[in-house]
Order: sequence, then structure tokens, then C-alpha cells
Amino acid sequence: MQTSSDRREYPAHWEADVVLRDGGTARIRPITVDDAERLVSFYEQVSDESKYYRFFAPYPRLSAKDVHRFTHHDFVDRVGLAATVGGEFIATVRYDRINTDGMPASAPADEAEVAFLVQDAHQGRGVASALLEHIAAVARERGIRRFAAEVLPANTKMIKVFTDAGYQQQRSFEDGVVRLELDLEPTDRSLAVQRAREQRAEARSVQRLLAPGSVAVIGAGRTPGGVGRGVLAGLRDAGFTGRLYAVNRAVQDKELNGVPAYRSIREIAEPVDLAVVAVPAEHVPEVVAECGEHGVQGLVVLSAGYAESGPEGRERQRALVRQARTYGMRLIGPNAFGIINTSPGVRLNASLAPEMPRPGRIGLFAQSGAIGIALLSRLHRRGGGVTGVTGVSTFVSSGNRADVSGNDVLQYWYDDPDTDVALMYLESIGNPRKFTRLARRTAAAKPLVVVQGARHGGASPQGHAVRATRLPHATVSDLLRQAGVIRVDTITELVDTGLLLARQPLPAGPRVAILGNSESLGLLTYDACLTEGLRPLAPLDLTTVASAEDFHAALARALADDACDAVVVTAIPAVGETSAADEALAEALRSAAAAAPAKPVLVVHVELGGLADALSRAAGTAPHAVPLPDQRPARTRVEDIPPPEGARLIPAYPAAERAVRALAETVRYAQWRRDAADPGKVPEYEDIDEKGAADQIDTLLARGEGLTLGTSQTCALLARYGIPVREARPAPTPDEAAAAARDLGYPVALKATAPHLRHRADLGGVRLDLTDEEQLRRAYAELTGLFGKPEELRPVVQGMAPRGVDTVVRAVIDPAAGAVVSFGLAGAASQLLGDTAHRLIPVTDRDAAALVRSIRTAPLLFGWRGSAPVDVAALEELLLRVSRLVDDHPEVVAVSLEPVVVARYGLSVLGATVRLARPPARDDLGPRTLPVY
Repeated sequence: MQTSSDRREYPAHWEADVVLRDGGTARIRPITVDDAERLVSFYEQVSDESKYYRFFAPYPRLSAKDVHRFTHHDFVDRVGLAATVGGEFIATVRYDRINTDGMPASAPADEAEVAFLVQDAHQGRGVASALLEHIAAVARERGIRRFAAEVLPANTKMIKVFTDAGYQQQRSFEDGVVRLELDLEPTDRSLAVQRAREQRAEARSVQRLLAPGSVAVIGAGRTPGGVGRGVLAGLRDAGFTGRLYAVNRAVQDKELNGVPAYRSIREIAEPVDLAVVAVPAEHVPEVVAECGEHGVQGLVVLSAGYAESGPEGRERQRALVRQARTYGMRLIGPNAFGIINTSPGVRLNASLAPEMPRPGRIGLFAQSGAIGIALLSRLHRRGGGVTGVTGVSTFVSSGNRADVSGNDVLQYWYDDPDTDVALMYLESIGNPRKFTRLARRTAAAKPLVVVQGARHGGASPQGHAVRATRLPHATVSDLLRQAGVIRVDTITELVDTGLLLARQPLPAGPRVAILGNSESLGLLTYDACLTEGLRPLAPLDLTTVASAEDFHAALARALADDACDAVVVTAIPAVGETSAADEALAEALRSAAAAAPAKPVLVVHVELGGLADALSRAAGTAPHAVPLPDQRPARTRVEDIPPPEGARLIPAYPAAERAVRALAETVRYAQWRRDAADPGKVPEYEDIDEKGAADQIDTLLARGEGLTLGTSQTCALLARYGIPVREARPAPTPDEAAAAARDLGYPVALKATAPHLRHRADLGGVRLDLTDEEQLRRAYAELTGLFGKPEELRPVVQGMAPRGVDTVVRAVIDPAAGAVVSFGLAGAASQLLGDTAHRLIPVTDRDAAALVRSIRTAPLLFGWRGSAPVDVAALEELLLRVSRLVDDHPEVVAVSLEPVVVARYGLSVLGATVRLARPPARDDLGPRTLPVY
């Protein structure tokens, strides 16, 4: 490392793992003096053409002076980054700060010359684009605002790297060279480009895991039993379409259970795309090294003994991730249950599941193996009150999710044509800002249903190195819903809701028709609808003598009614009812539903297995049925037959409450989809001084890692975002209180700001409407007489604000939910009832309007019981400005405005606090990078 006095300390926070365009990974890090040999070796592997493009002349080798120059950096004015795979360079980028004459310079010069060099074997993988993102972030951190690059016209690939980046740029041509100038301030387009590249790369990395051309099971035992042997059998029995290998150091034969067997993956002559590792943890590093050297693209590590086992295991897990990424491999696990892909072209069961689930269009992700088993088994046996042949497209159980996480799988599902509905069981969210961003985008295209475990324990499960949320569970759920997530509480609800979404269309509204042959069951369904906020129509009782034709006619009428958005059919069996009657009723319901494909239909049945099976079978009968071996041609197993294209499968539930809950979640999601089509906008305010605020924050943070700002600093920072705070002057003595009042002008308020009295008007620590000095001195004496000495009370004098409604506005960076803005009325009643609403940042104008109106006490803002309405528009603008402050500056980790008095015209912020801290190394605002747990 560099130690000269003119060089800064090595910037370890610039190190990052990134996913490249083809799904492989690379590590980006600063170049140091220790990299001289790596640099020379790298340069020798670059073609003469690429060298010519870099230096504008033949340049066969680097001189000693060149090597010194390219490895000695001060990390301020001269910076070099390298992308590495296997510890060796595959690409480099550097910048040199220059002045207006193009000569080397130091700050305050804010322009730098930038140049890239990528090995020919790695061109086309998106390496240069990733390096540009990271070197631009480094440059901004060092006060550089523009890049200049000179490129030969024939070097079209590099020109495209710059022009496609999305930054504002200028282009000129002089002396046979194209000169490009890039403004490094992020733009909407540069952010969109970055996130589109991120999505393609991360989706591709998951696709390489789920659709490999070849799989090796490492640790497949020679005798039946054991994890590795079980996975090998599962892959073989599922009919995996690619090449399959067994690897075991003790194997003697050339085959293991009919699969080619080898003592080491190195002995396999063909490429291996995916390795399933089922060896003891102490042997995993050796296996990973062999896989990396053989060119394996991805790993599924089933082995336990990592972070779930304690601190020593956590370090072992981190070393595993570092080792895998060194070779450009992505990793599922460790302690994973495995992955499944039911696509006919793949048929991958690289998991501990003994059977391949039925193919279908539901994607499953579970951080827990036990929950993954539960999800697969419920879907497989058509249990949990929901029947049908709807199956699974892909399944990922990530275990400790040391590398591949739910975010990666969401990226894959977003444009996966085989997945219509995504179901996720999460125990922790490692990158909440990114998750909510991806969830919002995914939910706009296909439903995303989530159940979150460990939500009340206050801590993440062992093996998940993330901080627990400080927000109540109800708040987190509300925030996820705002991102379009269908948030449910149990695995049963996850399956119930997921299968309804997979089988039925989204309802156009909350109006529900109820019909059936049981008056009591209809009334229960009606009550359940009201409880869930739906608008049920009066139940139609067909009586217990209703025939299949009666059900068909009633359902057809209900679906044709413009006052109905969905139908719940309730059915109980008649005494002695036969399977033929079940079949007839199922076909009657299915045919009626098929005639109105835009409205969802659900069935509530009571111990009516025949009808449940028949409802599934109604959409998948002959001629699509294929006779099974050793069975009569007339009988088929419907669970083994994929439904015909566009089949309308009707879900059946054993309880009204479960059916209605699933329907209510679907109704809310459909409304979110409609609202998401016009999400509003984040307003631009011309009076916001973003750069001034950034400079102020940098100056303040230079004094420490985290601090709560003083009153003057808080007011100055908020003022840069157009948020004035009404001045409050300290009053340590009666005389100083009187002087402050004279300067501010009467009437004034006298307040005690000690922590135990602050914002507690109910304790008597506030005196309002003091119109002269006599009243002020009397109030001062009363406060000190009641509560103690002035130094204990910390009294302040503040000019009176216009009367209105007292409110509270807060923003916080929560470790699990991300950036959140909150709003509620001030006072003990609101606090006691928890009447506070929340929105994810950034807040749009529509979000702000909804936030103000979503609290139960909102009528007080709009003229309740004849009171004067207040300036809600000013309140919404304040929320938007606070949101902008936190979104623009991740260093602002907490803002509290209390109270905010909203008057008939305008508002007054009477108290404010701001807390700053260095942003986490991993957030959703910088260049693309893989998380490090």
C-alpha cells in the first residue's frame, strides 16, 4: 500500500463487487503500488489494436516509468481503478485532475481526464460501463464535476460507453480525435441507464443459476442416503435436460446411480455451469477453488456451519463469498435448501425436495428451507383449502443469502415470461431501499405477495447480518403496501392469495356478489367482506335444493351485473351427493365464469373435496388428457396434466374468511395498480440550494461520524430547502427573556426545552400569548417555581405563531424500511392511538396528499364540526421539501419538525432537530455494487 506523506490512506470503501452484463461478477478496487506485476501481466494480454486505441500509437509494452505512473496514485488528483477476476486485472480506468489548459492540477480544479483499457477477452461484458459508474462516483467524492476523454473515431465501443452512460455531455472533433466532455452530476437518464443495466446483469446472473447446461453435485455419497446423494437423485428423477455429473473423492466406479462420476470436478472434460456443494463446511473452500479454476459459473451451497452457527461461522461465510466472487461466481446459500426450475427445457431440481413440483406460473422465494418445504408441499398437494393444478415456475431457497438475495430473484422474475405471480417468504431485507424500488417496479407488471417472518422478534434470524427495524410491524407492512407489495401475515394467506392471483383476473373494484346454497355461509361471507373493507351486495340464497343449473344461472347473472366486481360462491354438500354432482356443479361454475373473463370468481366450500377436485379438473380434461401407464384410457391424473392455455381455474377455500381475505388483498392490489399508472411527481423547487446543503453537511460531518445539529445549524440547513424555522432565543434569566421578547416583538411564548418537558404542553412547560414584559416575567417566575432552576428548564422565548392545528412531521432512515417520512397531529391522544401515517421517500405530490388524509384525525385539518379549515397545501409542500432533503442527502438520517402549526393561511415550524451520519457503504444511491453481509 502507499505510505508516502503526499498520499491519502487507502480508500477501502471504493472496493466493490459488481455483476457484469453476462451475469458473472468482478471486483473493482483502487490500484496500488503492489499491483505492478499484475498491471504488466494484464497489459501483455491486451491486443495491439486495443493498445493503439488507448495510446493513439503502437505501444507494445509498458516502460518502468509507465508502470510507476499507473500504480502510484494519491487517491485525490490521480486515481486508478481495476476490475479483477481471480485476483488478476481484466480492465483498468484512471483519471488525472486537470486545469482549464489541460495540465495536471489540484483542487479547486474540478475537471479530470479519464481513460480506460479492457482486455479483449472481456470486452462486451459491460466492464467499462461498470468502471465508469464507479470512477465517476469517486470523482464526485473528490470534488470533480466533469470528465474529459479523447477517443479515436474508430474506437466505437469506447465512444458508446460514454454516450450511453446518460450523463449530460458535449462532443467535438479536432485533429482526428473525438473529444467528449461529461458532466458527472447524475441525471434521470443516467440513473435509468444504471438501473436498467443493473436489472439485466442481475437477472442474467440468476438465469445462469436456474437454467444451467450442466450440473455437478459435489459430495454425492457412494451409498444411498445423505444430502448429496438425495440431490443427485432429485436431478436425475426430474429429468434434467442438461449434463449431470457426480463428484466424490472416494468414488471408485465411473458411474454413480447411473450418473457419470468423478473424483474431482477438474477431471470433467466438459464445462460445468452449476455446482451443487454438499460437503462439510471445512472442505468447502477447496471445492470452491476447484470450481473457480474449472470455470464454473455458479454455486448452490447446501452445507451448514456458517453464520447460523455463530461468529466463527459468520467469518467463514464472508470468506466463502469473497472466494466465490474472486472467480466471478454467484452463490446461493450457504445452508440453502436449493433451487428448482420446472421449465420443460430445463427441469432442474437442484434441491432437497424429493419430487419436482408441478409446472406452473408461480415463482417462489424463501429464505428458510423449512418454509420452502411448506410452500412446495401445499402447492403440490393442492392443500391449505386451495385446489387446482396451478404450479411453480421457479423456486429459490437462499438459506443465509450470503450472496444471491430476494432482490436478485426479483430482478429475474421481472421479465421472466414463465412467471406471472411472485411469492416470497422473507426474514430480513438487506437493502431496503433497493427492495422497495424493485418491488414497486415488479408489482406494476405482476403481483408480488410477501410474508415476513421474525417481524416481532426485534432481531434478524441467525445467519442474516442486517439490522432490525425500529419501526412497528404495522408501519413496515404499510410501507411495503405502498410499494405495491401484497403484504400477508401467514404462509396460508400467502398460498391463498397467490393462487387466486395466478388463476383469476384482477377485480375492477370492491363490490362483491355472494351467492350459494347456504344462507348462513352467505352471511358469514358478507360479514367477512365488511371486515376487510369490501362492499358486499346482499347474499343470494339459492337454498339447499339448488341444482348445478341454478348455480350456473345465478353466477351468470351476477357476473353480468355492472354493480358487481367479483363473485364469491358458497356451497355445502347435499346429503348423499355423488361425485357426478360435484363434477356437474364444477362445470356449471366454470362455464359461467368463462363467459365473463374480466371478473374473478371464488368458491367457499365446506368439506367438499369432490367439488374442489372437480373445479380443478374442469379446466384440464380430455382431449388434453394423456393416459397414464397401467391405467384405463378414460381415467387420468389431473395433477399430472398441465392446464390448457388460458384455462380459467377457480380457487376453492374451506372458510369464508380465507376466501374473502385473499379477495380483499387482490382488490387492494388492483387499486394500487390503477394508482401506479399515475404515481404523481416529485416537484422541483427553484429555491432549494442542494449544493450549499451538501457543502454544509460535509463540513459538519468532518467533525465526527454522527451528530445532532445545534439550533443555528439546523435552521441554516432547513432554510436551504425552503423550510424556515421560527426563531427561538435562549432565556437563561428573566432579563434576557425580556430582551429577547423586545427584539422578537410581542406577543411571545415562553417554553421550557428540557428533554422531559419539551413538546409536553400538558405538563405546563409552555406559556402562550404573553403580551407584555410584566406577563413574561410572571410566567418566567411560575415556570422556575414549578420545575426548578433555569439551567434545568432551558427556557426559550419565541414569537407567537398564528393559531391553527398542531402537527408533527418526521423523516428517518430506518435500517429495514429505508427512508421514511411520517405525519400526524401533535398531542398525547395521537401518540396513544398511534395515529401516524408514513410514506416511503421520495414522496410524490400524490403521496403527500394521501399522507395528510390517511390519519384518522385528518378531519381536524378540513374544518371538522365547523372549525376553520387549515392550509393543507402548505402542509403538503412541507412534506415534499422534507422528503427532498432526505432523498438528496443520505447523510441526513433523522429530521423532526415539532410542532408544525398549520394555520388557515400558511404554517409555522416552531421546533426542529436534524441528525447527520455517514451514509452506509451499501445503499441504493451510488454505483452498482453487490452487498456484503
